[in-house]
Amino acid sequence: GDSRGLITRPTLVWKVNASSGGERLVRTTYQTAGITWRADYNLVLDAKDTSADLGAWVSLLNLSGAAYENAQLKLIAGDVQRIQPQPVRRFRGGAAVERMAGADGGFEEKSFFEYHLYTLPRRTDVKANATQQITLFPTARNVPVRKVLVYDPTAMFAEWGLIGNWGDEPNRDQSSGLTDERKVDVFVRFQNDEESNLGMPLPKGKVRVYKQDDTDGTLEFVGEGLIDHTPRNEKVSVRVGQSFDVVGERTQTSFAVSIGHGTIDESYKIEIRNRKREPVTVVVRERLFRWMNWEIVQHSDAFRKVDAQTIEWELTLPPDGVRAVTYAVRYVW
Repeated sequence: GDSRGLITRPTLVWKVNASSGGERLVRTTYQTAGITWRADYNLVLDAKDTSADLGAWVSLLNLSGAAYENAQLKLIAGDVQRIQPQPVRRFRGGAAVERMAGADGGFEEKSFFEYHLYTLPRRTDVKANATQQITLFPTARNVPVRKVLVYDPTAMFAEWGLIGNWGDEPNRDQSSGLTDERKVDVFVRFQNDEESNLGMPLPKGKVRVYKQDDTDGTLEFVGEGLIDHTPRNEKVSVRVGQSFDVVGERTQTSFAVSIGHGTIDESYKIEIRNRKREPVTVVVRERLFRWMNWEIVQHSDAFRKVDAQTIEWELTLPPDGVRAVTYAVRYVW
């Protein structure tokens, strides 16, 4: 600073009132902005899409303007509430730099408050304005997985928040039931438990999915999706893309409103076409979006009620096969 007390560099000034002199050991704790982290996962499928290897990384970014040498690195994973907008996940001790593949088996994990704490069991240097990847845990081998195809043409009703927010009357607009969605979503699912060679709490992050090309042995990228914070023994479902050779078509076949009786009668035909040279199984999902009270009054195939507003069919199609389901629903208000 200068004679007028102006400080031109970041400075911490303490005034200490002590009853006696001498050296003291003091630990200080403070929060600094500009240091964030995320989890990244690589899922490598086998030839039959029934098993996979899962690698996990921590990507750290330090934009705090300072470097930290020989730092102890701790990561807190969970939905940590902050009054000011900040990254949900944070860690103490700074962020590190440069890629460090196979770093001593990764982090040691333990429960901490209502979150999970991951501690790097060694010191690391933290340089400014750089990113680093450190192994979160050793690659899990031979994780049983299942590839699931889902045709969900009414997903937008849930995404838009329309289900459960009807107001005083049901949705009587006939055009609301129309959709031109033909794409079938592809999910990869696995169980996060010891039986599946996993069982560690998985922080929220991005999962990149690869599969080996048998022709030349190279790994090819087949899609990516996000997972939320996932405790052990819970199911993980990653949406990786949409099928090229399996398509769906949804047709509204009737619609009638009776104000006097307080009913809406509606029916649909849903067709799935498999253009693969192998059989496939497709989950067909329908959201009963018009009103809270409904009854399926006709159906061509047995369905499963998932929740208060959702039903599903599971259809198996032969190579180059076509299957259709029909149903009629009555809403009463």
